[in-house]
Amino acid sequence: MSVHLVTGAGSGIGAVVARTLLARGDDLWLLARDAGRARQLADAFPGARTVVGDLAVPARLSWALEKQALPDRLDSLLHVAGTVDLGPVGDITPKLWEHTLAVNLVGPAELTRLVLPQLRLSRGTVVFVNSGAGLQAHAEWSAYAASKHGLRALADSLRAEEQDAGVRVTTVYPGRTATPMQQKVHQQEGRPYDPSRWIAPESVATALLTALDLPADATIPDLTVRPGPGRAT
Repeated sequence: MSVHLVTGAGSGIGAVVARTLLARGDDLWLLARDAGRARQLADAFPGARTVVGDLAVPARLSWALEKQALPDRLDSLLHVAGTVDLGPVGDITPKLWEHTLAVNLVGPAELTRLVLPQLRLSRGTVVFVNSGAGLQAHAEWSAYAASKHGLRALADSLRAEEQDAGVRVTTVYPGRTATPMQQKVHQQEGRPYDPSRWIAPESVATALLTALDLPADATIPDLTVRPGPGRAT
C-alpha cells in the first residue's frame, strides 16, 4: 500500500486525486489549514487521515507538524493547493503578494523540507501542480504567475538535489481547468463561467497520477496539459 500526503484535497483537482487514491486502497493523508477544515476533509474522505497546517503561514508549519502524528514513510507528496487573485501591478498590495507567495510557493517549499526524510526513505515522488501561468505571465496575473514561476524553480532545484536520493520530482502545468478556482478567476475577469469550455479536473488528475505511477526506472520531469480540440485555449 502506497502512502500519500495531499494538499488541496477540498475541491477541484485535489479532490479527484484524493478520491482516486482512496478508491484504489492507498493510505491517504490530507493537509488541512485548520481543525474545521480537517473535520470537513475527514467527512468527505472516510478512511483518510488529516494533518493540520496552514500553508499561508509557512513559518508555523514546523511547529504545527511537530505536534501531530505523521507517517514514517511517504511514497508521494502531492502539492495541489493554491490561491489566485488577479490585478494590475499598480494595485496589488504587499499583503496580497505575501499571501499568494506563501500559499503557492513558500508553504510548499517548507512542507517539502519537513517531509523530505520520509520521501527519501521510500524513494518517493513529489508532484507540484503548477499552471500555464508558471510558463508565461499575462496582464493582471503578476502575483500568481510570479508564485508559479517560483514553484517551477523550486521543483527544478529539488529534482537536481534529490536525484541521488532517488526522489522523483514532477511538475504538472494544467491549462484552465473547470474548478472553483477557475470560477473565481472568471468572476475577477468579469466573464461568464462555462465549465464545459475547460479541462475537466479528472483529466488533470489522470495526468498527475500517470506521472506518479510511472515505474521507478523512469520519470516525467514536466507535464503540460492543455484543453483538447474544440475547447477554449
